[in-house]
Amino acid sequence: MQGVDLEVPAGQFFGLLGPNGAGKTTLISAIVGLVRPSAGEVRVFGHSVTEEPRAAKRCIGFSPQEINTDRFFNLRRTLEFQGGFHGLPRREARRLAGELLEQFGLAEKAKLQFYKLSGGMQKRLMVARALMSRPKLLILDEPTAGVDVEQRHELWKYLRDLNKNGTTILLTTHYIDEAEALCERIGIIDHGRVIELGTPKDLIEKYCDSEVEIAVEGEVKPGEFADLPGTSVAEGRVRSRAKRIGVAAEALLARILSKPGRRVADINVKKGDLEEVFLRLTGKTLRESEESKNGGAAA
Repeated sequence: MQGVDLEVPAGQFFGLLGPNGAGKTTLISAIVGLVRPSAGEVRVFGHSVTEEPRAAKRCIGFSPQEINTDRFFNLRRTLEFQGGFHGLPRREARRLAGELLEQFGLAEKAKLQFYKLSGGMQKRLMVARALMSRPKLLILDEPTAGVDVEQRHELWKYLRDLNKNGTTILLTTHYIDEAEALCERIGIIDHGRVIELGTPKDLIEKYCDSEVEIAVEGEVKPGEFADLPGTSVAEGRVRSRAKRIGVAAEALLARILSKPGRRVADINVKKGDLEEVFLRLTGKTLRESEESKNGGAAA
């Protein structure tokens, strides 16, 4: 890491994005106490991870990307075992495990061994396990990797509900739509540094132009639009890129309709997204980063 300075307010849903090898895992490992920083300090709800490790860890629930549970435990035992690990009395662990199995739609599978679950159910159980300590901070490392679309959206619902109820969530993901859909604020990390912070909306507005394309019935000539910045004409289509795409679209429409005999056949608007922001800042897409991590195979 190279001097990361990052603060996540309580109650926020925060996304941490970065290429493979950017430092996400190292940063998370420092937060949960798996590695000791050589310099600087990590504090979780006011507790130093190095000086007050037990107090800090009591605030944290961690769902890692790789499965790290006994695959032959059934679902209930997996959760109850985790509760015992955090010092919960057996009765309390049993009660909380039952609540979480219900909350995550897994109650009917409670006696099923872990390895018999679908990938989506395994991911849901890993999140439920991380909640057995009733954490203030939930850290999710690629929680929907390898999960089908329907189950991803089910997990999103559970995570939104948790966040609405006050749980602070730190998410790493290689799915750009997941980050845009869930996160209030995004941090982009590369080469061990946080290179940008902001809401998805603010980052998109800062780094991306939108494009409007208007298909015209009737003759249009490039020279007619030479005074409009970012505008081009080709094959009966007029295109313009701009930060304020509404203003650009109004100007194009006024110019197109100013001559008789011309009509608008179609209008398409393409807006920027976090993928474009990520590409501009790191030089690669999230998908390319994931493929690199997997040795060239798409995730």
